[in-house]
Amino acid sequence: MAADPLRDGIPCMLMRGGTSKGAYFLAEDVPADRAARDDLMLRIMGTPDPRQIDGIGGAHPLTSKVAIVSRSESPDADVDYLFLQLGVGEPQVSDTQTCGNLLAGVAPFAIERGLVEADADETAVRIRLINTGDLATSHVATPGGVVDYDGDAAIDGVPGTACAIELAVERAVPLLPSGNVVDEIEGHRVTLVDNGMAVVLLDASEFGVAGDETPEQLEENADLAAEVERVRLAAAPLMGIENAADQSVPKMFLLSPPAAGGAIRTRAFIPRRVHTSIGVLMAASVAAGIRIPGAVGAEMAQALDGDETVVEHPTGAFPARVAVTQDADGAWIGSSVSERTARKLFDGRVFPRPRR
Repeated sequence: MAADPLRDGIPCMLMRGGTSKGAYFLAEDVPADRAARDDLMLRIMGTPDPRQIDGIGGAHPLTSKVAIVSRSESPDADVDYLFLQLGVGEPQVSDTQTCGNLLAGVAPFAIERGLVEADADETAVRIRLINTGDLATSHVATPGGVVDYDGDAAIDGVPGTACAIELAVERAVPLLPSGNVVDEIEGHRVTLVDNGMAVVLLDASEFGVAGDETPEQLEENADLAAEVERVRLAAAPLMGIENAADQSVPKMFLLSPPAAGGAIRTRAFIPRRVHTSIGVLMAASVAAGIRIPGAVGAEMAQALDGDETVVEHPTGAFPARVAVTQDADGAWIGSSVSERTARKLFDGRVFPRPRR
């Protein structure tokens, strides 16, 4: 770490990963002590402040994110990836979830920083997700041994095109945290799923939601937000999540029949703001959940032939490739493969504000 971060700054790469944006750091450049690290990240992002005007955060949960990357000591991985979700208006730093969107930028960042040696055409990077214990393999185009960010791949929620990055995630835990296909929580039928991200699947019609509302319309409905939060807090312990009121998981998905040729239509509370699109691992969890017979959303899902599940969201659709199987004991197991893009936005040094 720099001798004086206030004077000298800290090496930082700002990247768009999928439909999110975050600050990427080498673990050696930030404090090892958790409290000191979290305090530093709050000061870098400009939290707490709804505008994050005195930091590099973008005044939204999707742009108030951090990835910390290091060489891995695990024989199964090349690098370790720790994700931190920072609050915007509140001084919160959470490591209870991972982020599949920022995951898209981990392999390019690791190659840029020399943690992984690039191959001549394409480089495969094995990534251990510290937050969840899962393993991911990322394939990045590296012509001439250099990361290529240009390409023809387009993803909904991001303007333009970029080079495709394939992400394959292997899960370390069963798909249904409670062991049940359906649970009754606070008077609602729900399905609790974790295929890389802890989500709660809800029938939108039970909450008076048609499914075509904008994120802004849903956020303005205080009664709806309160009811969704009530279910979330009751569901969290069944998913092994403690102190959910201070956490950003589980994510809450209101499901309705597809309207644009996909498999299912979604509106997601993440948990208090409504997602303008959908996260990589959120889509993987939703896609896996609706493939389980009897699960919430399964009866309204369409177009489930093959391994691709097109999940509709407010700004388009996400094609999630998932595999759902049962083991010898009958437990449901899931895995996912997705295509994302990422882009290096800025590389230099960031200067934290002196104090919160």
